[in-house]
Amino acid sequence: MIRQEFSRVDPKRRAALDHRKKQFATPAFQNVEYKHRLNFYATPPTADITLEQFEQWAIDRLRVLAELEACSFRNKSPAETATHMKPLLDKYLPLSSSTSGSTALQAERQKDHYSHFILRLAFASTEDLRRRFSRVESMLFRLRFQADDVRERMAFVEGLNLEWETVSDEERREFAEELRAAGGGYPKRIEEESYFKVDWIRVPELVESRRVFLKAGKAYVPGREQLSMVVAEFTSRLDKALELTSRALPRLDEDDRLTPILTHLSQNFTTPDANYSSSATALPGADISARNHRHPFLLLPPLHAEPAPFTPSRRASQAFRPSTIHVISQRHWPEPRRMFEYRYNVRHTYGDVGGDSNRRGGGYSPFSCQKILTEHPPGPGEAHGCPYRHFSIDNLTALLQNVGVKDQEVLRGVKEDKEKTKFHLACNRVFEYVHKQEIKKVKDDGTWGASQLETIVHPNEYFKRSYMLKNMGKNPVETEGDVKMEG
Repeated sequence: MIRQEFSRVDPKRRAALDHRKKQFATPAFQNVEYKHRLNFYATPPTADITLEQFEQWAIDRLRVLAELEACSFRNKSPAETATHMKPLLDKYLPLSSSTSGSTALQAERQKDHYSHFILRLAFASTEDLRRRFSRVESMLFRLRFQADDVRERMAFVEGLNLEWETVSDEERREFAEELRAAGGGYPKRIEEESYFKVDWIRVPELVESRRVFLKAGKAYVPGREQLSMVVAEFTSRLDKALELTSRALPRLDEDDRLTPILTHLSQNFTTPDANYSSSATALPGADISARNHRHPFLLLPPLHAEPAPFTPSRRASQAFRPSTIHVISQRHWPEPRRMFEYRYNVRHTYGDVGGDSNRRGGGYSPFSCQKILTEHPPGPGEAHGCPYRHFSIDNLTALLQNVGVKDQEVLRGVKEDKEKTKFHLACNRVFEYVHKQEIKKVKDDGTWGASQLETIVHPNEYFKRSYMLKNMGKNPVETEGDVKMEG
C-alpha cells in the first residue's frame, strides 16, 4: 500500500506568497501623483526616501498629532482647535490646496502620505497605540476636511466610490415625519434635502447624538451630515489597516535600521520629545555668570526670575540641568586645590574637560519630559523625576496648593490627567493657570503665535517660557537685576 502525503498549501500559491522573494521585486509603481489634498491612505508608498526623511517626517507629524490630542484633552472647541492648530500645521505638515498654485504641492502631499504610513508602523504594535493613533488621525482628517475647498472636497468624496445608497423620493415621502424629527425639524420641506442610506454601524457618531433616522439596521443620513459619514469611513478603514499592519510587524525585526526609529517614535507618543539646544536658552538677564553667584563654593540651585516661575519638575527634583551648576563645598581644602577643583567642575559640566567626547562643546544634555517620564524613577542619591509622574496624588495636590494653585477645577483636572497618565497635560494645565493673565495678553496683542504656546515638552522650555511671560515689557538690563539665586 502506497501512502501519499498531501500538502494543505498549493506549492504554486506558497511560492507566490513568499515575502522573502517579493520584498526584492520591482514595485508596481514608484511615484504617486496626488490629485487631491485629502487622503484616505489606501495605497502604501513605495518610492525611495532617505533615513533622515523617514525619521524627520515622522517626528513632524507626531508633533502635530500630539498637539491635536492635547487640544482634545483640554476640551478646546472645534473652532479653538482649528485656530490653534493652523500655524502648527503650516509649520510641520503644510498641505496646500490644488488651486493654490504652490510649487511644493506634490512634495507636501508626499510628506503627508509617507509620514502617515511611518507612524502607522510605529503605532500598530499594541491595541492602545492603535486606538490612540486612529483617534488623532481621524481628528486631523476632520480638521482638513472642514478646511478644504468645497469643489475639491466634492471631487475627493466622489472618487472614493463609497457604498452609499441614495434614498428614493418615494422613501423620503414615506418617512418624511421621522426624517424631519431626526433633523430637529429641518428641513421644513423634505424635498429640499438629499439622503443616503448606510449600515448604522458606519455612522456611530450620528447615532449616538440621535441625528439620524434608523430602520431595519439602516441609518438615513442627510446630505449635510456628509462630514460625519466620510470621517466614520476613514476611521473604519484605518482601524482595519492597523490590524493588518500589526500582523506584518514581525517581518520588520530583520531591519535594524528602521526598528530603533519606530521604537523611539512609539515611546514618544507618551509625550513628544524635544531636541533642546542649550543655545536656545539664552535669555537677557538669565545667564549664569559671576555676578549671579552669591558664593563660588556653594551648592548652587537653579536660577530663576522674579516673580519666580513655578517649575515643579525643577523644584522637586533639581533636574534643570543647563541652568544649574553643582559645585560641592570643600572649605577645608587649601586655596590652590579649591580653586582648581571649582574650575574643573565648572568646565566638566559644560563638556570642556573629561573623557566623554560626546559632551564636548555641549555639556551634559538636559533631560526632556519624555526621558524623565519613561525611564527609571529617581532612587537614592539621584536627582531627577517629575512630581506629576512620581508624586502621590495627595502630595502633588499639597505641592500645587502650597505654590498658589487654589482653583478646584484645575486641581480636579490635574488629578484626572494623572490618573490617565497624561502627565505632560497636567503640567501644561498648571502652567496655563499660573500664567493665564500673561498668556491672554500675548494672545490678544498677537505678540506670540500658536507655535510659542504649544504643549511644553521640556523643563527648560517651561522655565524659558515662564521667564519670558513674567518679564514681558521689561528692559533686558532691568531684567538682570530681577535674577537671583534660590536659597
